[in-house]
Amino acid sequence: MEKLKARLDQKNAAVIVVDVQNDYCHPDGAIAKSGSDVSAAKKMMPGLRSLLDAARQHNVPIIFLQTNHEKATDSEVWLSRFPDGVNPICHTGSWGAEFYEIEPQPDDIVVKKHRYSGFINTRLESVLHTLKIETLILSGVSTNLCVESTARDGFMLDFHIVLIKDACAAFTQEEHDMTLKTVDTYFGMVADSNQVASYWQQHQNKTPQLVT
Repeated sequence: MEKLKARLDQKNAAVIVVDVQNDYCHPDGAIAKSGSDVSAAKKMMPGLRSLLDAARQHNVPIIFLQTNHEKATDSEVWLSRFPDGVNPICHTGSWGAEFYEIEPQPDDIVVKKHRYSGFINTRLESVLHTLKIETLILSGVSTNLCVESTARDGFMLDFHIVLIKDACAAFTQEEHDMTLKTVDTYFGMVADSNQVASYWQQHQNKTPQLVT
């Protein structure tokens, strides 16, 4: 808990929810149709809901990152990731780009992104600075791609990083575990939703937060 205290005590935190969208998480989404196992996304939802409930209870801002792809943002380099050069994932305005099993509430913030990291060509950094955020509590999918990319960039921009292991999911357990080890060693720390909720409960009068 000392590592968690160092990143939360007397610091403004925000929960970042990365790409919890149908194409990444739903069994009928594009990722599942490509042959990847998305079952871990379903399994993480109780932990994610618990984290979001605790954040709202303690007035911790919640920022949803939502991937949107369209012709204007799908560069030649980006499309080279796909064998046929066609991106089937999270087209702007599609069912696949909609949120999976959770929805932002009126006070939550939505930041649209077009690359793995939530910081690349988005307004995320500006939002975080406006809210005077110092610590990012990261959740979502996939652990080893968009979540890790956002965690790395956040750390490089001098934000404290807390990755919530039971509120993240990857398409293999190996990929999930690999990122947990990497982040905990080099870019911040790993905790679970209960640890963070318990800390907020015990220190609710010591941790300043902004009501958005």
